[in-house]
Amino acid sequence: MTSHRIAPRSGYAPTIGRLVDMLTYARETTLSSVAGLSRDELDHLHDPASNSIGALLAHVTAVERWYQVLTFSQRQPSPNEEAEWVAALDLGDAGRRHLRGRALSAYLEEMTAVRQVTLSALAARGDDWLEQPLTAAPAMNAHWAWFHVMEDELSHRGQIRWLRSRLPGGRRE
Repeated sequence: MTSHRIAPRSGYAPTIGRLVDMLTYARETTLSSVAGLSRDELDHLHDPASNSIGALLAHVTAVERWYQVLTFSQRQPSPNEEAEWVAALDLGDAGRRHLRGRALSAYLEEMTAVRQVTLSALAARGDDWLEQPLTAAPAMNAHWAWFHVMEDELSHRGQIRWLRSRLPGGRRE
């Protein structure tokens, strides 16, 4: 039976462990939502203004990278970093042009590598770190930043499920 509890995780401070539990759940449901999709399905555009499922996966990864820099490195991303991530961060026309042609495994490998950085960095911090204002964004603390990473992924997971249900041929989860 699957546990439906948010609980501390071994290897993390108690509150950070709960946050890791939530980030992990969000990721598991995202992965479930894209399981088995082909490159064509990942690139499919529902209409001229929509984002593809692949672009949304790239966005989830780029947002996590952005917040890693903001919270773990205590700085704003550099112009070079942002240039590398801008299509995935902003989506829209740039995302429709540039975020195409990748296999699901490529998206998932990148998501996994980025998440491993997050988990390692969170394991090295105590709960008091969560509450400190961020040097690079003093109106925000790390707890809010990582909550936002999770809720952004869940929001886009909902879009992914909606888009998947409308793929040609009625491809559903």
